[in-house]
Amino acid sequence: MAETLALIPARGGSKGIPRKNIRSFAGYPLVAWSIAAGKQSKMVARVIVSTDDQEIAAIANQFGAETPFLRPAELAQDKTTDLPVFEHALKWLEEKEGYKPDVVVQLRPTSPIRPVGCVDNAIKILLDHNDADCVRGVVPAGQNPHKMWRISYENEPMIPLLQVDGIKEPYNAPRQILPPIYWQTGHIDAIRTSTILQKGSMTGERIYPLIIDPRYTVDIDNLSDWAKYEAVVYSGALEMVSPGRKRRPMPETIKMIITDFDGVITDGRVWTDENGRETVAASRSDSMRVRQLRERGIEVMILSSEVNNVVKARAEKMGVEAIHGLGLHEKGEALKKFLAEKNLDPAQIIYIGNDFNDLPCFEIAGWAVAVADAYPDVIRAADHVLSRPGGYGAVRELCDLVLKNIETR
Repeated sequence: MAETLALIPARGGSKGIPRKNIRSFAGYPLVAWSIAAGKQSKMVARVIVSTDDQEIAAIANQFGAETPFLRPAELAQDKTTDLPVFEHALKWLEEKEGYKPDVVVQLRPTSPIRPVGCVDNAIKILLDHNDADCVRGVVPAGQNPHKMWRISYENEPMIPLLQVDGIKEPYNAPRQILPPIYWQTGHIDAIRTSTILQKGSMTGERIYPLIIDPRYTVDIDNLSDWAKYEAVVYSGALEMVSPGRKRRPMPETIKMIITDFDGVITDGRVWTDENGRETVAASRSDSMRVRQLRERGIEVMILSSEVNNVVKARAEKMGVEAIHGLGLHEKGEALKKFLAEKNLDPAQIIYIGNDFNDLPCFEIAGWAVAVADAYPDVIRAADHVLSRPGGYGAVRELCDLVLKNIETR
């Protein structure tokens, strides 16, 4: 078996998104997603993060990667290419440890959404082809270059970018008869060590493809990309490598949605007057879909640890049941007791929360949902994370999601 090293380049400086490599992406530091891909591979022996940054190194260690060296500052600049970074790592490992892997897998942090088996499939292709210098992940191109043009000067005719043997005017041809074109992604490169050290290249001349489903195409450059691709993770639509537990899909049969109050129905803030009376802010839209859910056999209930008449009042206004006045650590037991009394299957229950005391309920319910501004540990434990924060229509978003799922079956 070939000795395979997964190497993850993660420098500290990033102008587009400051501290990008350790910024939370779907509940985990961005670099943790690439570490997970290496750690979960059956064919990778070691996972090393090459970084110039002590904080990144510490976080990488927390998620199971090695950081035996810090990359020199001159190899962590904006214009630093991959080759000197990999040459440095391989030479350091050989000189200091006598370690010489046969294959190096590059896992870029900016492509965190990887299909299960992606790493091992790339390595296998490389080892199955003796002539291969490298295997690179590719996806079908979104735009066909046969329909692209060169413009030398504004007032001169355009020149086709590419020609195709046997097709006189490819730019006028239907795409179905044009040669298939693929776009390289940042998901994975599996490279023979000799390609890097002896040929001085990250690919060599013989590059084989690992064709990846285009739904996994991710390359995070800015904050709008960040939110867009977090939504892909939270949707649960793709089977992907994750640093945490596998997210479960929405249950086929749903009997009840149970929601926390503070931080879900409300935004978590409270106003108190001089007489000690409390008021909270909630979204009227949260109750708009309750009747439609009930018509489909789905009830909505509030479960709160607070002893406060505002919970009862808001529940009555929404037209839902409320259980409140629980102790801080009793939510899970209260939920179990309630489900037993109502003879409800926990697998058919959705629970939506935002804070640590909701975590026991996440473990009981068939589908755990977090509001957008939930605490990081809650987001990590959730099967789905909403786009709206608590008190701003989060419950309405969940109701819409459930109804849409029912209507599209």
